[in-house]
Amino acid sequence: LKIKVMRLAVFTAGVAMIIAPIPLNPFIALGSIVCIALGAGASGALNMWWDSDIDSVMKRTSTRPIPTGKITADQALSFGIFLSIFSVTFLALFANLLSAIILGITISFYIFVYTMFLKRTTPYNIVIGGAAGAFPPIIGWAVSTNTIGIESILLFLLIFLWTPPHFWSLCLITKNDYSVTKVPMLTETHGVASTKLQIFIYSIILSVPSLLLSFSKIGGLIYLISSILLNVIFIFYAYALMLSSNNLKEGSFIKEKRLFLYSIFYLFVLFLLLLLEHFTKFFFPSYLVLIEDLLWI
Repeated sequence: LKIKVMRLAVFTAGVAMIIAPIPLNPFIALGSIVCIALGAGASGALNMWWDSDIDSVMKRTSTRPIPTGKITADQALSFGIFLSIFSVTFLALFANLLSAIILGITISFYIFVYTMFLKRTTPYNIVIGGAAGAFPPIIGWAVSTNTIGIESILLFLLIFLWTPPHFWSLCLITKNDYSVTKVPMLTETHGVASTKLQIFIYSIILSVPSLLLSFSKIGGLIYLISSILLNVIFIFYAYALMLSSNNLKEGSFIKEKRLFLYSIFYLFVLFLLLLLEHFTKFFFPSYLVLIEDLLWI
């Protein structure tokens, strides 16, 4: 089920549900979160089914269930299809049709567009394919509001633009894995130096939706000040990585690992800050009036 990916989907979707302007029944919220988690898990299972050939030769993925023989590819396929149908159907029953449709589109996009097509045909697979991992906040927002608002679109863009520098920094660390496969990762097709430059460029672009969220109705002063600091650190780490040596040797990925781990911390804290803004406005109405006067557009 790719639990780490599922955790990200659950967390970002859950935050979007909470900070949405319409309060949600806890029972509906819990059922919806379970459905979103299972939908993310279905995508992971189907991805492992299709990619079992390359998973078996990559060090990072060689311990997954299919390469190790714990389950067969056919079992993974059946499991993934079942969870896909189950999660979409029950999200429609728990929440609304819009959120279920978006979940269905997310699963389909991840499998048919990213896994089956983009991943093995273009070095920018993770750029376009990253949209799949960016959909959960839109799903969570739709669960609560039955709409797609500008706030959820900004959350989508935040994760969408965060994915390339996050994943490419991992690719630099695991470059040898991709060297033995036919997957055209950017590190293989354009080289290490170009990948580091792209990471730096995306780290700058990433700051745009991150900062724009400050001026939306889910942002505020706390988020604005914190996001400026977080983005400055992100760009600094990306710049330091770009200037570092391009002669990669196993065990010497200090700057690559630093950026990869920080990128996880960065996204997690930004969403926590949005939660903080939400509860601060709820418990301290005077703060809400202040940011309405100073920030909201």
